[in-house]
Amino acid sequence: MMYAKLLAATALLAMAPAAVQAQEGPVSYEEQLAQVETQLVYQGPIAGVENDYWFNYQTDLAEARKELTGDLRGSSDAEDNRDAWEEFRAELADARGDYAKEMAEKGYPVGEVRVLTDNGR
Repeated sequence: MMYAKLLAATALLAMAPAAVQAQEGPVSYEEQLAQVETQLVYQGPIAGVENDYWFNYQTDLAEARKELTGDLRGSSDAEDNRDAWEEFRAELADARGDYAKEMAEKGYPVGEVRVLTDNGR
């Protein structure tokens, strides 16, 4: 049940920037980059393993979203908005990288999985 709640929260996180965009008009380059970064958010734990690293990652995502909301609410101009989106993008990227690194150090596969067919060798 906890996993389902976290998955739902992650889905909401991924949709949130689009909702803000609809309210505010034109999209800055920084916001576009942040939207790309939200598409890279892990939708489930690496190797299906729910551990402290996964929960820390979820917490990092929630904190980044909360900071973005506060920063956008307190922004007074386009430069403040761009700075908020750039910080959000960087925090998502850092959280993803830290999580993947920790899981890789624990021996869990991170990245592509390729299935090779037997070609008679």
